Amino acid sequence: MFLRKPDTRKPDDELLALYRQTRDMEWLCALYLRYTSLVYGVCLKYLKDREVAKDAVMQIFEKLIESLLHHEVTHFRSWLYVNARNHCLMHLRAQKGKQMEELSPFLMENSVSAHLEDGMVFEQSLVRLEKCIETLAGPQQQCVKLFYLQEKCYKDVADETGFDLNKVKSYIQNGKRNLKNCLEGNA
Repeated sequence: MFLRKPDTRKPDDELLALYRQTRDMEWLCALYLRYTSLVYGVCLKYLKDREVAKDAVMQIFEKLIESLLHHEVTHFRSWLYVNARNHCLMHLRAQKGKQMEELSPFLMENSVSAHLEDGMVFEQSLVRLEKCIETLAGPQQQCVKLFYLQEKCYKDVADETGFDLNKVKSYIQNGKRNLKNCLEGNA
């Protein structure tokens, strides 16, 4: 079976609409081919291992097959970037404590402790972020959690919360700014 080459000249929103209408993988394939390098770059940046990054790219693509049918996406490139980043962060968090590597007896003590410190710093950052999210005002906290943690689009957040779409955008923007201020203040 030979796959035909997808039409990559169409804009993202048109390819996305065609995929949703027909569920024909050709259209999703065109989007995937367009942004594979971007997704791989994001994965490599976070995961720091070529093979793990390649696996992550495939996992992200597999998730797209279903999630694009259920999420209203207006800016595919940025939505995909956020999904790739979140996938990598969740992977790193899931792997925390699971990685067991045989240590060479020739490693210096300092290098092992430095790696432990890096992991501790990452975990401390996540804890600080969670604490800062909890300090946000109710509507900001609710919108930020839905948008960033549950990866819902503005419209879905508005539908779920009952807030006006412009209010949702405002709550997310202000919440993001307040998170940044909180994290910088606690650094």
